[in-house]
Amino acid sequence: MYTASRSEKKVADRLKERGLDVYLPMIEELRQWSDRKKKVQRAMFNGYVFVKTHRNQLWECLQVPGAVKFVHFSGQHATIREEDLDIIKRVIETGVGVESDGSTIDPGEKVNVIGGPLQNMTGEVIEKGNKDYFLIRIPGIYQNLLINIPRKFLEVTN
Repeated sequence: MYTASRSEKKVADRLKERGLDVYLPMIEELRQWSDRKKKVQRAMFNGYVFVKTHRNQLWECLQVPGAVKFVHFSGQHATIREEDLDIIKRVIETGVGVESDGSTIDPGEKVNVIGGPLQNMTGEVIEKGNKDYFLIRIPGIYQNLLINIPRKFLEVTN
């Protein structure tokens, strides 16, 4: 589901109050202000909340303040597989640095992670600036996770 800007947590809480199964992946980042630094929690995917629902509950979900609409691609409601949610949960549990990126990225080399907290995951490598990033695609919502993994932990596959 799409939410209003910076309303992900409020929408998730309100949906949970109504008894719905909701998942909001949150990541922690260090923010710099002029007088201090502080760790803050933010949604991994800006404007997205994952809701497990049935067709007859869609309208009820949209009545929550801050809810905008359900994600659609080619006229169909977007669905995300449990395996993809498990990948997102695993990435969050490991605490690796993460950026989300909704842009189209040309396919790069396919790789296996051979070391570190994400060992045995597979994905693609892209280059962004002077760093190498590991890319995990979440096809159900056309989003990508970019994770900075040292090159020594990546093994190219065919």
